[in-house]
Amino acid sequence: TYAPKLILMDISDINCIQDVAKEILNCYGCVDILINNASMKVKGAVQSISLELDKKIMDANYFGPITLTKAILPSMISRKSGQIVLINSIQGKIGIPFRAAYAASKHAAVGFFDCLRAEMEEFDISVSTVNPTFICSYHRQPAPGNWEASIWK
Repeated sequence: TYAPKLILMDISDINCIQDVAKEILNCYGCVDILINNASMKVKGAVQSISLELDKKIMDANYFGPITLTKAILPSMISRKSGQIVLINSIQGKIGIPFRAAYAASKHAAVGFFDCLRAEMEEFDISVSTVNPTFICSYHRQPAPGNWEASIWK
């Protein structure tokens, strides 16, 4: 058995994910199960949310999980073993008003992991997507008119 090791990572910081994956693989040699369970959301009308915030949501909910998955995947492929799980959202299947950026990022993630599932079958790597309904999350209450501060993590 291995002693647990805490590795902090901002999933929306795409540039650090490769280094974190290398650190994990150097420490343990392989990853048997990768569970992508980080997320960020914002609530607000489309016209009220900045493009910058839309991109941040997409980085955290789409590019973050696929970047981490792509960093771990070669190790799983070489071993012909592994399981990848995406904890996504029902909003990856059904859009809900005032959550356009979140729903779009979750739709994109579902599409990516659906394709990955088919591609990984030949390597005996299991890819699963879980789409729970609404959950309670940490929330920062914004100042009036400040949609950028209305981020859920």
